Amino acid sequence: MDDTGEKYRAPALEKGLDIIELLAEHGEGMTQGEVAKALNRSQSEIYRMLSTLVRRGYVSRSAAGDRYTLSLKMFSISQRHSPIGRVIELALPMMRAITRKAWQSCHLGMESNGDIVIVASAESPGNWGLALKPGSVVGLWNTGTGRVLAAYRSRDEVDDLIALHRHAIGEPALDRSEFDGHLDRIRKLGYEKMPSATTVGVTNISFPVFGPSGEIVAALSCPFLERVDDHVVPSEDEILEMYGALAADLTALYGGPAR
Repeated sequence: MDDTGEKYRAPALEKGLDIIELLAEHGEGMTQGEVAKALNRSQSEIYRMLSTLVRRGYVSRSAAGDRYTLSLKMFSISQRHSPIGRVIELALPMMRAITRKAWQSCHLGMESNGDIVIVASAESPGNWGLALKPGSVVGLWNTGTGRVLAAYRSRDEVDDLIALHRHAIGEPALDRSEFDGHLDRIRKLGYEKMPSATTVGVTNISFPVFGPSGEIVAALSCPFLERVDDHVVPSEDEILEMYGALAADLTALYGGPAR
């Protein structure tokens, strides 16, 4: 074991965190004895820790006084500094910088209760481009953003996502076998590149953005438009490389693992 890590341990704090993490897994609540048994601690030390957590408002005790559950204080504290909002705030300048080099718009999409929502967007610097408005809800199985957000989930998670999903405007009926085929291809390639299923002449390019535990948290997408005039801009292959690198940078910003 790392001697430095051992030297700076805080046993009382660790016991408190152990209790909070345990109660987070038992929404129905636990008795003092159940907590002590689960953590292999004496009932007296668990009583002292629970009493402190109740006093500070992190844990609630039932009316009968025999069961303990997490309060909403942790949630309330987390809302004072939204991690997602902070990451979007930091991501937008990076997205704007890449659009100035790529001459292509991009957007960041996330899943919310089955909806695929555009949470941030950066427009192309040219006279024209295709940029989705923040707050727009797009399809799950007919967009690069939706497919990428589904591809890096387990089969059960995809089932749940489909069950929750409400069709976006213009989204066709689901062909599950076709959808699963797209997800398998994305996992192999590491990204999605597809002709737009909503607009002629657009190629959707989408990359995953991962969180600290390797979970999919967002999809970075570029609705690629090919120029045919004399203005020289990056090619489709160069766009793939540029936005793939940006997705990796955003993953690092989220604290996700390098891939």
